[in-house]
Amino acid sequence: MSQSIIIVDFGSQFTQLIARRVRQAQVFSQVVPFNTALSDIRQLKPAGIILSGGPANVTMEDAPGCDPGLFRLGVPVLGICYGMQLMATQHGGQVSRAPKGEYGLSRVKLHTASRLFSGLQDESDTWMSHSHQVSALPDGFAATASTATCPIAAMEAPALSLYGVQFHPEVTHSQQGMEIIRRFVLDICRAAADWHMDSFAQQTIEDIRQAVGQGTVLLGLSGGVDSAVAAALIARAIGNRLCCVFVDHGFMRKGEPQLVAKVFTAHFPVHLSAVDASERFYQHLAGVTDPERKRKIIGAQFIEVFREEAAKLGALDHFAQGTIYPDVIESGAMPGSVTIKSHHNVGGLPKELGFTSLIEPLRTLFKDEVRELGRVLGLPPEMTDRQPFPGPGLAIRTLGELTRDKVEVTRQSDAILLEEFEKAGLHRQVSQFFTVNTGLRSVGVIGDKRSYDTAVAIRAVTTDDFMTADWARIPHDLLALISRRIVNEVPGVNRVLLDITTKPPASIEWE
Repeated sequence: MSQSIIIVDFGSQFTQLIARRVRQAQVFSQVVPFNTALSDIRQLKPAGIILSGGPANVTMEDAPGCDPGLFRLGVPVLGICYGMQLMATQHGGQVSRAPKGEYGLSRVKLHTASRLFSGLQDESDTWMSHSHQVSALPDGFAATASTATCPIAAMEAPALSLYGVQFHPEVTHSQQGMEIIRRFVLDICRAAADWHMDSFAQQTIEDIRQAVGQGTVLLGLSGGVDSAVAAALIARAIGNRLCCVFVDHGFMRKGEPQLVAKVFTAHFPVHLSAVDASERFYQHLAGVTDPERKRKIIGAQFIEVFREEAAKLGALDHFAQGTIYPDVIESGAMPGSVTIKSHHNVGGLPKELGFTSLIEPLRTLFKDEVRELGRVLGLPPEMTDRQPFPGPGLAIRTLGELTRDKVEVTRQSDAILLEEFEKAGLHRQVSQFFTVNTGLRSVGVIGDKRSYDTAVAIRAVTTDDFMTADWARIPHDLLALISRRIVNEVPGVNRVLLDITTKPPASIEWE
């Protein structure tokens, strides 16, 4: 009995989320590009194959495809969205533009007599994202689901071990989605449920040892969960041959630089260099308002600082960072994917750094998996349970041109939000929360006088994968308290807003 599921990536924003769901079923999964040779896939001896969605449509002349022999490897294949459409066209079916595109939640009727949906409820809300759909089934296939506008929302040919769904079962908001993944992976593919995070940790530590050899590593330490876990993995693999550099770019949360220095020197047997480069970053960002330019400038300056610190530390062989998968896919770094926003820690190893390789041990994991890995490695809760914090920090939570005064508004209001969430016990229930200095000004009344000051927005979301998210329902009394405190305690603020937008269409961060 084979024990792995291969996911063929066609550039979907959700590809690694499919892998995550398979891992939740405790089955090992591996993502490969759509142009991977059939012989290479065969050598992996998969128990089953899943074809991801993607931003293209199969009617395009240059649409990505796969070797037709993939469907004849003798293992079950599940096509999701684009993957289903590709399966249909390669077996003689037709795909056409839908009379009405479906984006977001759609009610789907499932044929529970089918093999894939056996034992499930016959109606379910599922996540759709398509403008094209299967309009004519291939010979030997039967339609097994439908929506009000999509007559063939799923199909299967059990005799060929081929299955397809137009919706995305891997997305959190798809009811019964995990059951469908489990049904395919465990019941149809008969994969062994024997993959665990501790085995991932052991394998990753061994991979790091092999990659580094007797060399040394410089890690860009942000102080967040991701870089902390990356540091723990690398330290476990090579010990004191790891050197960490923490750069204070001037956009950290309140008390963050001091906390990072204290925590990391107490828990890691590594060399830590803390650099205050805030003046440098502010100078390079003067007058810049475009969020993509901000990110790119911050990324470039990080590289410069690391290069300078590496020179001070002497000859180091490898560069490491805590890149996680949402960073990768939002930056369009996977074949066939599109860029949503750039991340300073994505894009490969800059040649000017002078290192021989880039070490990114968390590149295939999601945030909650990183936290779990940290616990497996024995990191304390103050590290593993910290709020997610982007590399550019408060710079992308302060809209418009960056000044120290504007960033200080963001920092102080964010500290109040964190303090009140912790008092209310919400800091462990809400996946991510922060304030945004919107840069918008409005008329108000403070101290019986007219004010024309800044509006601060509260962003709080619930999610388990950070690829999709819902806005958190915060008690009104708590919101009133937070609003009152921010207006009273943060100079220059006279209005507090609440962001109640899901992801998608919005991203979690504002920039």
